[in-house]
Amino acid sequence: MDQRKMRILQAVTDDYILTAEPVGSRTIARKYSLGISPATIRNEMADLEELGYLQQPHASAGRIPSDLGYRYYVDGLMTPASLDEEERWAIQTELSRRTAIEELVHSTAQVVASMTRYASLAVVPRIEDAILKRVELIALDPQVVLVVFVGIPGLVEHRVVETHRSWTQEELARVEAVLNDCLEGVSVRDLGRTLYQQVADVLGDPDLYDGAASLLEDALAAGGDERVYVEGAINLFHQPEFRDVDRLRPLLEFLEQKDALLNILSSHGQSGLTIRIGQENGQGPLEGCSLVMATYEVGGQVVGQIGVLGPTRLEYSRVVAVMRLVAEELSQALARRRNRP
Repeated sequence: MDQRKMRILQAVTDDYILTAEPVGSRTIARKYSLGISPATIRNEMADLEELGYLQQPHASAGRIPSDLGYRYYVDGLMTPASLDEEERWAIQTELSRRTAIEELVHSTAQVVASMTRYASLAVVPRIEDAILKRVELIALDPQVVLVVFVGIPGLVEHRVVETHRSWTQEELARVEAVLNDCLEGVSVRDLGRTLYQQVADVLGDPDLYDGAASLLEDALAAGGDERVYVEGAINLFHQPEFRDVDRLRPLLEFLEQKDALLNILSSHGQSGLTIRIGQENGQGPLEGCSLVMATYEVGGQVVGQIGVLGPTRLEYSRVVAVMRLVAEELSQALARRRNRP
């Protein structure tokens, strides 16, 4: 694509994102000072349509970007946006009020929806992805134990386990002390035979160890699905593309399917930011949407994802700026809490 075509594609995309109206050659000539006539612009737009970068929704209408056009735009044509200090301060202030990771991530999703005026999605990791800080064992009945996992950074999980043996609170207190002494600072995914043997050696009671090992394994196997927060779905009603309720309904129904959302967000496992446009999402209800996703990290390890969902006519430049800042601030907020008691 030559420079003139790139400038016209950028102008068409910028104008369509702003107005939600198909863009004609006269509009481009009048508003964007490209130094060429409407007739030349019209010919170039026809070429861009033939190449697949633009499309014409109606015979008498102007053009709008195709998915391919948006992809070319975000990969090299859009002008980076910057956020003002007030917006940065708002994000930092909101995150400073929260402690547990669930609160941090939920609050971040709310801030993102408010700032972008689109829907936001966020995933809170499971305890299985955390580093143990402590374990608490509480007898609810002789054979029912509440197991509380507290992990870094700020994860808290409660599991109720029915056991094959009866427990006294004194026995649980002894097991709890040994588990915390042996397992603190260990990744849950790294729990294995060597660490369990260390617990057995310290307990010095085979029967008590067998019960403790079963209790811990059953608690970890009891679930703890990743949680998905969806905020700002009502913002989609304000987008011209979704004024048709029949078009919006499948999307809203999709946003209620937590497993499907997890599959999409979790597939963005690499560190950094990803933009998926239209059919790149691979899901029917999302083919008219774009999804901008970013990871948040602790100690250089990806622990969760957060995203913005809107029409393909997304304000990409601003959304990318918001997502980069939010991912950075959320990662820093989690890092600050990593070593807190």
